[in-house]
Amino acid sequence: MPTYDAIVLIGRFQPFHNGHAALLQAALAQAGRVLIVLGSAFRSRNARNPFTWEERAAMIGASLGEHDARRVAFIPARDYYDDRHWAAAVEEGVRGEMQALGMAAPRVALAGHRKDDSSYYLDLFPRWAFMAIERQGAFDATPIRQLYFAAEDAAARTSLQTLVPPAVARFLADWSTQPAFTAMQVEQRSIEAYKEKWGSGPFVTLDAVVTVAAHVLLVRRGRAPGLGLWALPGGFLEGRERLWRGAIRELREETGLQASEAELRHALRGVAVFDHPDRSQRGRIITHAHWFDLSLDTLPDVAGADDAAEARWIPLAGLAGMEAQLFEDHLHILDHFLDVM
Repeated sequence: MPTYDAIVLIGRFQPFHNGHAALLQAALAQAGRVLIVLGSAFRSRNARNPFTWEERAAMIGASLGEHDARRVAFIPARDYYDDRHWAAAVEEGVRGEMQALGMAAPRVALAGHRKDDSSYYLDLFPRWAFMAIERQGAFDATPIRQLYFAAEDAAARTSLQTLVPPAVARFLADWSTQPAFTAMQVEQRSIEAYKEKWGSGPFVTLDAVVTVAAHVLLVRRGRAPGLGLWALPGGFLEGRERLWRGAIRELREETGLQASEAELRHALRGVAVFDHPDRSQRGRIITHAHWFDLSLDTLPDVAGADDAAEARWIPLAGLAGMEAQLFEDHLHILDHFLDVM
């Protein structure tokens, strides 16, 4: 008899590699069902998270035999940048899957390997048993992604094929013909160039959340990283600049919004700091977001400038459906102030 009714595996699996495959087989040997929680779901693609949760589920499923594939279920989990909120969402997803299987009080275990400080999430689920599994080979997804995005190099392609299951290698080969692959190559190179020039921080940035008549002002990014994604107007704090001044400067530079400092000060409804270490690919970036709610009957004219290719007033009611089109954690910043999710 299996030791557990279900074993939970949590990861981003970007991509699913041979170490992950060995971990999954160890879990399948101990439980009737394995629930794979796919982290960083629903968000926009970036070089660290190039594949959607559906694509990751497909590559994992394709690597399994028919019998094992029937025993595996996938649970997408978004990044909340709040450990308690994220852990509660993961538990709710697992509970829903168990209830769908008719299990009211299942024996559930969380399986994983304590690799380094990034494995702290394994301690966020005290109600589940913990099944420690040794590291399955010297595999890590970060260098695998780097090899993948250097795929025009024949040696890199050959090396990559030894690090992932054959079905995943085929998936990656097919995916490399898609426009998204080229976009992620550009993004990866931009991140590498950025860190080579500026380092990994910490850096201080400003973002402006401007609302008028149930709309919010967003800009479309004009360069990588996040080329083409929608974002809050914002940027980096200058050397002798106060946070307030920086937020107004970036707002005006990127959108051309014609509002006086007095009007903006009167419209200021809140300021919040967003400092999660993983909120940006570019490094340790701590942003101070300022919410301005302008009491106007009509939407002011705006136009994208500086780093912004476009500026537009977006209805608040449509923001939740734009998650895959928004840059970094900007939907969560919007949700903090505007409760849009």
